[in-house]
Amino acid sequence: MSVSTQTSLAQYTTLGLGGPARRLIEVHNDGELISAIAATDAAHEPLLVLAGGSNVVISDQGFPGTVVLIRSRGIQRMASTSLHVAAGENFDALVAYSIEHELSGLECLSGIPGSVGATPIQNVGAYGQEVSNIISSVRVYDRAEKHISELTPRECEFSYRNSLFKNSARYVVLSVRYALTSSSYSSALRYGELTKILGATENVPTRQVREAVLKLRKGKGMVLDPHDADTRSVGSFFTNPVLDPKKFATLSGEIPHWDQPDGTVKVPAAWLIEQSGFTKGYGFDGVAISSKHTLALTNQHQGSTSALLKLAREIREGVRAKFGVTLVNEPVLVGEQL
Repeated sequence: MSVSTQTSLAQYTTLGLGGPARRLIEVHNDGELISAIAATDAAHEPLLVLAGGSNVVISDQGFPGTVVLIRSRGIQRMASTSLHVAAGENFDALVAYSIEHELSGLECLSGIPGSVGATPIQNVGAYGQEVSNIISSVRVYDRAEKHISELTPRECEFSYRNSLFKNSARYVVLSVRYALTSSSYSSALRYGELTKILGATENVPTRQVREAVLKLRKGKGMVLDPHDADTRSVGSFFTNPVLDPKKFATLSGEIPHWDQPDGTVKVPAAWLIEQSGFTKGYGFDGVAISSKHTLALTNQHQGSTSALLKLAREIREGVRAKFGVTLVNEPVLVGEQL
């Protein structure tokens, strides 16, 4: 383990924002991770667990406790189609690995930044795939019981961009097991934008799907590029609202939407934002809506977390005033509230 004090957290986030940590501990395996967390808990200090930093917005004041930076590594093939992966592994590298080894189920998630350990927390999904459909178990350290547990998908309480882990600090993800399919072809594709570019909905090589997804994401500034300020973001800042039928019926005009199996209706947040008068590139004080995608709020040039959240609040209030729908932030806010 390496320990430092008053270390800027901006360098560990894709936004490039965030103040200093009182103490930062970098760990490289489960033993070091558990030891650091147990010591922090025993000292009754605030704890923040960080890995890829792609889905977190940290206060300009930083974090007044201990930040544990996960740098564990390892991809283990447990069975013909099962992968056991350390929390600190780069998620997109895992997607590439699965395709190289003719395993399907992750290809539509190509290009998503961040670590493997973050995927169950956020129930990461894109282009018709969601990790909750392919996770077979999540290995965690239980801070309350002080032991390691293996949680089933049901115990993880997965829902749209949500999970048990996002709503409770009790569990720290150590590793994730994915149950994939032995195939070099993708399962049925459901996302219209993707099927349009591929010209097919089934029997598409996973390599081809990955290339198409990366192309789409790059066009939206959703693939990290140090030379492109539009990629200094947390990806989609707001989740797509899921409305009950009565609420959806109160909205006027032709609104794009997706009917859900449970009878609810999902509405694209980007469309609501645009229709509320917020255009790509709009911003101030070094932060702005991406010039490529309305859902991404970016640190364009020496911005600050306070400015970013001011922009987010303005967008949220604008959408609520026009449509009566309250947008919900997708990233985790540390030391801040929207």
